[in-house]
Amino acid sequence: MIGLLQRAWVAHVVLQQPRKGAQMSQTQPSQGSRGTHVLPLIAIGVVAVIGAFTLRDYLSFQALADNREALIAFRDANYVLSVLGFVAIYTLVVAFSLPGATIVTLAGGFLFATFPGAMFNVVGATLGATAIFLAARWGLGAKLGAKLENADGAVKRIKDGIDENQWSMLFLIRLVPAVPFFLANLIPAFLEVPLHRFVISTFLGIIPGTVVYTSVGAGLSEVFARGETPDLGIIFEPHIIGPILGLAVLAALPILIKAIRKKEL
Repeated sequence: MIGLLQRAWVAHVVLQQPRKGAQMSQTQPSQGSRGTHVLPLIAIGVVAVIGAFTLRDYLSFQALADNREALIAFRDANYVLSVLGFVAIYTLVVAFSLPGATIVTLAGGFLFATFPGAMFNVVGATLGATAIFLAARWGLGAKLGAKLENADGAVKRIKDGIDENQWSMLFLIRLVPAVPFFLANLIPAFLEVPLHRFVISTFLGIIPGTVVYTSVGAGLSEVFARGETPDLGIIFEPHIIGPILGLAVLAALPILIKAIRKKEL
């Protein structure tokens, strides 16, 4: 897994160097055009920084505990609106990389139970991930992808190797808890992964971890009653992390099989 990420980064760095024999007459994009393309990424970065300082107290476990009765009352009186509002908030939190995604996931379980709460969480996270994926693709992905397509030598082999294992790579970065969620959204954009592959692998790949945290949220009523905080490290318990890592191994099997076959040839 780490090797794949390192290869992608190496390809990015190498492609920034001038290629020998490049056509001097190639038309370069104007400064204004390049600035326009990176605007979405700049906006996301600015909102993320502002949100980190201004929303920390609002998207916290204590805020959820203090407002739990009002949230439940609103949900009971406006269930459909609550679902739509919740999914919209989750989408914005993920799209702008705002702090508190874990708290929002817990809130999904607290308000809507493990099921359908887990589904609402998965939908919101997938929509937000897709938004930041498209922003990164529009800003830098197309330019980098074009360079990769025209590359040769080692860089060409690196890209071809990643392309051959796209599905496995996409599921791996979702299933392995060590990979930050925002990084799992950006890497596919820079490698020009097709949108449908990104959406499908994100939706399915985040289900195991999301169900775990949503189930923790579903039990928050008792936690609140005792004046305690939930154990978010539960996902690393052997009986939980074991099956998730098992899925990661299954996702990696095609890569391992291809590597073994190439060595045998």
